[in-house]
Amino acid sequence: MTGHPWLDVVIGIAVAMLATWLLLVAALAIGRPKGNMVAESVRLLPDLLRLLRRIAADKTQPTGIRVRLGLLLAYLAFPFDPIPDFIPLLGYADDAIVVTWTLRSVAQRIGISQLRHHWPGTEDGFQALCRLTGLGKD
Repeated sequence: MTGHPWLDVVIGIAVAMLATWLLLVAALAIGRPKGNMVAESVRLLPDLLRLLRRIAADKTQPTGIRVRLGLLLAYLAFPFDPIPDFIPLLGYADDAIVVTWTLRSVAQRIGISQLRHHWPGTEDGFQALCRLTGLGKD
């Protein structure tokens, strides 16, 4: 106790924010895609962003999917990253990891035919997308 209740609250909030950030870093480090998946998702990022925007704009998709994609696009548009770029291995990969996690959950929910329908890129890019999402190619 510092004697100032407002200072105790500020310190408590700062400690909670630091603990949450450390948990996020640990989750990203543990859950990052293996092998060249991060590099592959970075290479595909322009097509992935168009894909996500198209699916989010599709009124026939479930609301939960569209909300999830809207939140992802807002995260990507936010100018500050929760993991600064100077942190080795994770700094530049955090966006790719979050996109891959979200894309996998969306792909499993809407299926490969909807992904193909909305995919704006090449066939090679679509095959890479299937690898990223863990879905088989039709």
